[in-house]
Amino acid sequence: MRKVRDGLYIGNITDAAAVLSSAEADSSRRLSPAAAAVTHLLSLISRGINPLDFKRPAHIPDPDQELQQVAGEQTCTPIPSSSSSSSPASSSPGNSKLKKLTVPLLDSQSQNLLDHLDECLEFIESGRKDGGIVLVHCFAGVSRSGAVVTAYLMKKECLTMDNALESLKKASEIVCPNDGFRQQLLMFEEMGCTVNRESDVYKSFQLAKKGDADMRRQKIGISGYAADPAGHTTTEKNNSLVSGDKRLLNSQPSTVYRCKKCRQVVASEENVITHIPGAGLTSFKWRKRGVKGSGTDEPVQPECTSIFVQPMQWMTPVQEGMVESKLQCVKCEARLGNFNWAGMQCSCGTWVNPAFQLHKSRVDAAPL
Repeated sequence: MRKVRDGLYIGNITDAAAVLSSAEADSSRRLSPAAAAVTHLLSLISRGINPLDFKRPAHIPDPDQELQQVAGEQTCTPIPSSSSSSSPASSSPGNSKLKKLTVPLLDSQSQNLLDHLDECLEFIESGRKDGGIVLVHCFAGVSRSGAVVTAYLMKKECLTMDNALESLKKASEIVCPNDGFRQQLLMFEEMGCTVNRESDVYKSFQLAKKGDADMRRQKIGISGYAADPAGHTTTEKNNSLVSGDKRLLNSQPSTVYRCKKCRQVVASEENVITHIPGAGLTSFKWRKRGVKGSGTDEPVQPECTSIFVQPMQWMTPVQEGMVESKLQCVKCEARLGNFNWAGMQCSCGTWVNPAFQLHKSRVDAAPL
């Protein structure tokens, strides 16, 4: 166990086993005062792994001497259990002080860390705020625990990812989040050290995850796609738009996009994923380079002729598992655009990946 801040430690699965053994109050074992001082245990491990299978032999003392000075002096008020899919925080039978939260995570670059950060950081903060001692651990104390503690320092101390990780390495030099976790921590930083599910950063992250799953031919359930903005599923395309329009009014998006032919709502502003405009025509074929506007020496920066959106439940070809196809209005079947999980190039020159494209010439933007 390594001290990161007052009341916050990072460790591995052997450290967690010592904490749990101490909580069991097994009189046949020599209890570690350091382990007994821990009041909150955050486990970031694969499903099916039990830290108690990795107990340190009783004759080997806990090498951490720092926590021994505060052993038995900490108290903790129980905190509400998490409502997420992770194991809820719970008390250990042998030690009423110990609260546990287990979050099933793989040390994989494709693992979704962002969606677990809120509950992890809340658990850490609750433990420290109550005057307790929090141990965050994974299997080796390197990647998963390193990523979560880095995120905590970023949020708590308003640090960049690089500065937070550098500070953490002063406490435990072996810490090294994998590349996928680092990328997500950079997104966390870009979102202001919060997981903003309405931001383009988060939407792009989720879209990329869906694209990765699709390219691996993993089935994505209907709940994995954005809700139909018109309030319809693909099996209800002959129903009235009244209920859908009421739903839109209740959620109050500032803009909706309608099919020009039948006025069906096909997207709302919250479904749009923005991108940084590219270099225009210079991004395309060589013969188009150097095209200039009249009376100017500067290349013309064209306006994007399409909008790119999240995959939605009305997009039948997407749900059928197609990699690329055209997108048609669910009501009148007019062609609205195209999609490609491998990506496509916008008229501005930027490559969008994955891409769900609606042509502006086929839809109208209507303010509410």
